[in-house]
Amino acid sequence: MHRLTLAIVAAAMVAVARPAAATINVVTSIPDLADVTRHVGGDLVEVKSLATGVEDIHAVPMKPMYAVTLNRADILVVLGLEAEHAFIPGLLDAARNPKILPDAPGYINASVDIQPLEVPTRLDRSLGDQHPLGNPHYNLDPVRMKDAARAIADGLSRNYPENAATFKQNLDAYLATLDTAIARWMQEAAPLKGKKLVSYHPDMVYFAQRFGMEAVGIIELRAGVDPTPAHVEELEKMMKDQHVTFVIRELHYPAGLSETVAQVTGATLVQLPVMSGGLPQTQTYVDFIDYNLKTMLAALPQS
Repeated sequence: MHRLTLAIVAAAMVAVARPAAATINVVTSIPDLADVTRHVGGDLVEVKSLATGVEDIHAVPMKPMYAVTLNRADILVVLGLEAEHAFIPGLLDAARNPKILPDAPGYINASVDIQPLEVPTRLDRSLGDQHPLGNPHYNLDPVRMKDAARAIADGLSRNYPENAATFKQNLDAYLATLDTAIARWMQEAAPLKGKKLVSYHPDMVYFAQRFGMEAVGIIELRAGVDPTPAHVEELEKMMKDQHVTFVIRELHYPAGLSETVAQVTGATLVQLPVMSGGLPQTQTYVDFIDYNLKTMLAALPQS
């Protein structure tokens, strides 16, 4: 029997075994992935996000209710690149749901086709341990999130092949929505081209690259390592020398030091969420990127 015929038979068997009207219970690690999954899955999915958007993705609290939510999940979607290292593994141990373990079909890693930035040349705990596979904050780049959407559609289709055509149709529609938004954003971002920024944590690297800015440093000593006075002093000197325009304070980090660095260097302080849902007006992924870009543009110093 040909391989294609076997695939058709397998899909038919799955369709018979699973009620057509059954809702697919999807859990995502962050709201960005939840919004994308809702677009791709359409009426076939019910989606919950563990994070709400206000947290540090590297330190989302491991609430007991999350283990219950994961126990009932058919699918788990993660950002990947070990972004969720501090909470997903422990919750999966507690959830006792073999369908969504990392080696199971129900575990969808949205980063499978992502080319990460800042991949370390060597691993050393003293260098910070939050980005061992490269910078995982690609959700701030809408072009890379198109790859994440494709990974989600592929994962849903792998688990529910009888609905693959629907997932593909929904994916194409959402990618068209993103393409329209990206074309508009690229035009709007023109005044930001060449501007330099420093952020508290390297969350903004992908956003800066996509919209023509340059991320030249972070307030942390290294990713996940608290700053030292000597590091801050060196950072401030570099910022003055390079005429850095922005200090980005990600909303889940303390305000005080970011404010001080901006004041000392003459840079403009901008406060941004790093996930959908980080502010009330950023509930969808498109709204999230739209808000961050417009906030950056509004903060440009007047010439």
